[in-house]
Amino acid sequence: MWKDYSISFIKNNRSSSVSIIVAALISSLFLSFLSSLFYNAWMYEVEQIILEEGDWQGRITGDLDEEDLLTIKNTANVERTVINEKLSKEQELVVDVYFRNPRTIFQDMPLIIEQLGLEDDAATYHLLLLSRYFIHDPQDEEPPLLLAFYLAVLIFVSFSLILVIRNSFAVSMSARIHQFGILSSIGATPRQIMICLIQEAAILCAVPILLGNFMGIALSMGVYKGANLIAANVVGRHVAIFHYHPAVFAIAILSSVITVFFSAWLPARKLSKLTPLEAVRNLGELQLKKKKNSRILSLLFGIEGELAGNALKAQKKALRTSTISLTLSFLGFTMMLCFFALMGISTKHTYFERYQDAWDVMVTIKETKIENFGLTMDLHELEGVRNCIVYQKAEAVTPISEEWQSEELRTLGGLGIFTETSASKEADTCWVKSSVVIMDDAGFTNYCEQIGIVPRLDGTVILNQIWDSLNSNFRYKRYIPYVKEDRETIILQNEVKEGETVDIPVIAYTQKVPALREEYDNYTMVQFIPVSLWKKISGKIEGVEADTYIRILSREGATIDELDALEEDISLLVGPAYETEIENRIENKITNDKMIGGYKLMIVALCSLLAAIGISNVFSNTLGLLRQRKREFAQYLSVGLTPEGLRKMFCIEAMVIAGRPLLITLPLTVIFVVFAINASYLNPMEFLVEAPIVPAIIFSLTIFGFVALAYYFGGKKMFKYSLIDVLRDDTSV
Repeated sequence: MWKDYSISFIKNNRSSSVSIIVAALISSLFLSFLSSLFYNAWMYEVEQIILEEGDWQGRITGDLDEEDLLTIKNTANVERTVINEKLSKEQELVVDVYFRNPRTIFQDMPLIIEQLGLEDDAATYHLLLLSRYFIHDPQDEEPPLLLAFYLAVLIFVSFSLILVIRNSFAVSMSARIHQFGILSSIGATPRQIMICLIQEAAILCAVPILLGNFMGIALSMGVYKGANLIAANVVGRHVAIFHYHPAVFAIAILSSVITVFFSAWLPARKLSKLTPLEAVRNLGELQLKKKKNSRILSLLFGIEGELAGNALKAQKKALRTSTISLTLSFLGFTMMLCFFALMGISTKHTYFERYQDAWDVMVTIKETKIENFGLTMDLHELEGVRNCIVYQKAEAVTPISEEWQSEELRTLGGLGIFTETSASKEADTCWVKSSVVIMDDAGFTNYCEQIGIVPRLDGTVILNQIWDSLNSNFRYKRYIPYVKEDRETIILQNEVKEGETVDIPVIAYTQKVPALREEYDNYTMVQFIPVSLWKKISGKIEGVEADTYIRILSREGATIDELDALEEDISLLVGPAYETEIENRIENKITNDKMIGGYKLMIVALCSLLAAIGISNVFSNTLGLLRQRKREFAQYLSVGLTPEGLRKMFCIEAMVIAGRPLLITLPLTVIFVVFAINASYLNPMEFLVEAPIVPAIIFSLTIFGFVALAYYFGGKKMFKYSLIDVLRDDTSV
């Protein structure tokens, strides 16, 4: 009997059935998609860490013998040990330790170290890899929470999707209280009603849940293939491989099934508490507990606005998911696009435009001193090379007396006001950091000619400027002279101020830097010296970086193909003798644009997902509330409201549902943009040119269009019924 009743209700109430089917399909699809996407992102992150840093979990360093290694292996939770040949030294062995249960690593490793008789610092933990398994050092007061944040977002979005199914059932069940009251009055028990509702839920949702999960898997596979295509030319990127685990499928299916079960069980439980008389008297109409005037809507649209406002207030709980989801989608979409626009403007100013004439190809020679690099002249002779500079960087300290400081600097208060400058202060002398750029002799000679001095290879050129941070911001820096240009020598010493000092002749003072892709610290004294001089003083000055750099300018207007060919020639010349990393400017720009495009695509996808959740809830409520609202509209018609008035009500409701999130979002976005522009000292007009106005309008119109479509379908169904039929019939929609 109940089976026949359920099938009959489903056939005669297609709109509410369709809303439940669609809600189950969309929710299960996105639950499956999000679960798969999160799992694959997690797997990709783990693979990336393992490729870059290894898969070891713990590491023990010390003077270990065979007996010590056996002690480590015989520890209960240790799965295996591997001697790290690369890091081990003659008197010091490095052992990578793998655990059966890594969650106890922070208890097991100290015990092993104690057994071996080593100091606490002999133990090292692979914190980054462990954190990806949600294993954190209990002593760490600020553990990495990025993965936990992603999981929290996943749970929040999943909960929103679950509410879509629940709301669809709640709307359908609420509309049937009157019917179940009649059935209860003739002997139906709460248990029978509950079985009926769960039975209907199983019939309606079984196929959509399975289909949605498979569609979610296919969608996540498509996203990963798209990500690989977008980032195909990104140098050094680990290719994303799609992974799927049966547990992910089980979790997605189980979440959907549990949601459907409780979505049917909760209304049934509520119905069981109603007496038959209360249920029969309940006609399933939307009612406000407390009448409130919608002043703005009534002022703008008259009586239809007043009625629409009351209807929206009556549906407040049912539309809560839509309001939250649409607001978050609008907010996320507009804020993130504005953020990317601001970031793009900043990157353009500080990197691509700033250095576009400074380099075309950059080569990093790993673990090589500049004085040991012997291919400088060969690089100059390569076809397509317009200019080439080989350089290395070192750090030292220089004493700057108060007397030597420039008048402009002393007027501001001297070096003391720039706390970053002083390594230490002795009497009236500040020891400031000095960045030394060591250039090949040919490059240094060309630089001397550019600043208009006679080239010499026995001294230094001082960049005589310091940022006046008191009277300018970092975006538009104003520089003043650092020192008086009256000294013929300058002192250099190791950064730790140990060892002997070196007096270097000063060839010139200048405010012009050589064309290098370098960003110098704000308050350091920058010096440029030739490699010939460096060979004489390098034994006295430490602090030199391990790598050497080659900056190459190609012919003006070079294309990406020409730079790729030049990059290949450089690799063939330098690669066999040295370990190198090579990059070119145009490829960097393309890669940067692709990465930003990928990030934008992810944001658009996430915001579209949130919007889809909200829209599906609107469709669910609009189609599912027909039974509850048909009597409401019939009453309006009976007192003289015209069908055009009802259509106007529908339009007002659709406009408010889609427009309210937009009105909430706009002020917040404006506040964010104003704050970001002020914090980054950008010109507001420059942002307005790059502002994502068109995408925001398109996104907004899309939301408005889908909400309007939901109300169009609901209105089309509603206006099929005559006034007499609606008031008399209470069996079906």
